Amino acid sequence: MTTTGTPAFSRVLLKLSGEAFASPESNIDGAIIRKIAEQIVSVRADYPEVDVAIVVGGGNIWRGLTGAGAGMDRAQADYMGMLGTVMNALALQDVLEQLDQPTRVQSAIHMAQVAEPYIRRRAIRHLEKGRIVIFAGGNGGPFFTTDTTAALRAVEIEADVILKGTHSGVQGVYTADPKTNPDAELLSDVAFLDVLNQGLKVMDSTAISLAMDNDLPIVVFDLLGEGNFRKIVEGERVGTLVQAGPAK
Repeated sequence: MTTTGTPAFSRVLLKLSGEAFASPESNIDGAIIRKIAEQIVSVRADYPEVDVAIVVGGGNIWRGLTGAGAGMDRAQADYMGMLGTVMNALALQDVLEQLDQPTRVQSAIHMAQVAEPYIRRRAIRHLEKGRIVIFAGGNGGPFFTTDTTAALRAVEIEADVILKGTHSGVQGVYTADPKTNPDAELLSDVAFLDVLNQGLKVMDSTAISLAMDNDLPIVVFDLLGEGNFRKIVEGERVGTLVQAGPAK
């Protein structure tokens, strides 16, 4: 597919949850990762001027809150979760490079044998050279989610938007949990303050506040929906747009 249009964004930060990599059969399902990677590579092929950075979660392998709930020290449990994000990042990097897309993994926890250390200027330089950069290891400290890391990295690399990929058929932000409430309505637009005031399940409050303070929009969309990533890059409205606006 060859496209001649102008993309809506020049640099995007894609947030992938760890659960998006999993299937009932495997914590890291290669077929699912390949489907995600193929969407990204297809867009990069048609829009090489669009820089793509990715933040991955680790919930398919370990959640710090789960360990803390079982009596483990919260900081220790969170560090274990950060290691899980590195595993997911390496898996995604491998599939992307099988598809001939140059990729770098940068980890906030130093592990020189498998990933570069996170250095902001180096990350931006990789993006300028057409490489996808996957940020792993959270932000390097406990008590923060990878949602907050996504907002932080997006601000640091001057991304135009955060693309929050959902899974399990969730299309965006709803008035209630669509899995338990059949009357839940999909919202096309929502203000940052509404997310905070109404406790909407978008990203954690720290991430939302950081995005709001830096006027950084967030698109919440079904990651595995056919062509959704491409549609967003091309400017089509998909899922829910979270941005500055008056609270309701």
